[in-house]
Amino acid sequence: MAEHQPITDDKQLALLANTIRQDVLKALTAAGSGHPGGSLGMADIFTALYFHALKHDPQNPTWQERDRLLLSNGHICPVMYAAMAHVGYFPTEELMTLRKFGARLQGHPHRVALPGIETTSGPLGSGVSQAVGMALAARLDNKRHHVYVLTSDGEHQEGNTWEGVMMAAAYKLDNIIQIIDRNNIQIEGNTEDVMPLDSLRAKYSAFNWNVREIDGHNFSQIIEAINWAKDSVGKPTVIIATTVPGRGVSFMEHQYSWHGKAPKPEELAAALKELQTIREQIETNTYDY
Repeated sequence: MAEHQPITDDKQLALLANTIRQDVLKALTAAGSGHPGGSLGMADIFTALYFHALKHDPQNPTWQERDRLLLSNGHICPVMYAAMAHVGYFPTEELMTLRKFGARLQGHPHRVALPGIETTSGPLGSGVSQAVGMALAARLDNKRHHVYVLTSDGEHQEGNTWEGVMMAAAYKLDNIIQIIDRNNIQIEGNTEDVMPLDSLRAKYSAFNWNVREIDGHNFSQIIEAINWAKDSVGKPTVIIATTVPGRGVSFMEHQYSWHGKAPKPEELAAALKELQTIREQIETNTYDY
């Protein structure tokens, strides 16, 4: 077993995240459908997970000691696919098959289609409950791995989410690390207009979880929060990551209209130009990441 070795340099992580964002947009444009907003917004989180925090082996996806990563808001799977490809789970060329008939890279993750996918997701609100099941199974098997579950803020409008939240606390599942994408948008508008969620911190504290709020684009904060969560004893942990939907593409940032709309070829060209400019700033140490 050759466990993946973590990358510790923020600049290298930022360059990887930039590449992942570019590949997400190329794949979505080729597919003609999909979800760029959350995918771009979570690129830094997924880069930190796959290239630094996760205990995993891309060459042995079923390694028993691996951490489990569940994507509850499965519509942002393009960013997970891109991170998985670049870390070695499958060839990067396959990203261009996104959403194609018969492809392994479906519009929502399909567990049996692609090695490294832990659960099939799509219906929002199921991820925390799935994580509870896996975390309980790990305890029964005396396993020490962690169960990471990525959720959206919008799916916290689903009652099933809170059932899982209660159960995780009741069983003191300190092997669960939840990361919430707090980007304040959903398909119909801004979350606080559709169904207000704040304060998620107060709600989770009341449900007896450890809570940390971070900037979801700051690698030092992301990694420090995950390390803090790994050391938790007696409680599950939630990291509320404030992110910018459409991060890195000015005409997509903060716009809920880009929640589920693929760019056209001319929009792709403009977006890639912006991301390439950011890449050059990262390389010359003039970009704040």
